[in-house]
Amino acid sequence: MLVGQILKSKVIGEAITIRPDMTVGDAAALLSSRKIGAVIVATDPERPEGILSERDIVRELGKTGGEILGHQVSDFMTRKLVSCEPTDTALVVLERMSQGRFRHMPVMEGDKMIGIVSIGDVVKARLDELAMENNALEGMIMGH
Repeated sequence: MLVGQILKSKVIGEAITIRPDMTVGDAAALLSSRKIGAVIVATDPERPEGILSERDIVRELGKTGGEILGHQVSDFMTRKLVSCEPTDTALVVLERMSQGRFRHMPVMEGDKMIGIVSIGDVVKARLDELAMENNALEGMIMGH
């Protein structure tokens, strides 16, 4: 399955963004209210500057305590983004996520962000694909 197909099947199609000058507390509230694991950091919603995940926040909370909630998102975001394209396959994306040990990836079309996929989105798409293949093989074996 292609990333473009995964994006079309998502309940929340657009990528949620937060400005880099917002606080980590604002980001935590956004993650909680939207029930998401990461947020794209961007001044322009189509041009990602970084990403901030729950893990990033918890890791820093463990190091320095609650004072980080007042710091800017830009202080703790991951700046080096690994992205994918709508024409990439689910397997390619899973491999990149596994190698990089992250769970969220912006989807880029040229220099414009068109969405974000999570490891959950990609795993679900891959399982759906395997189920369809299984059904087709069963149909061939049964002579349908």
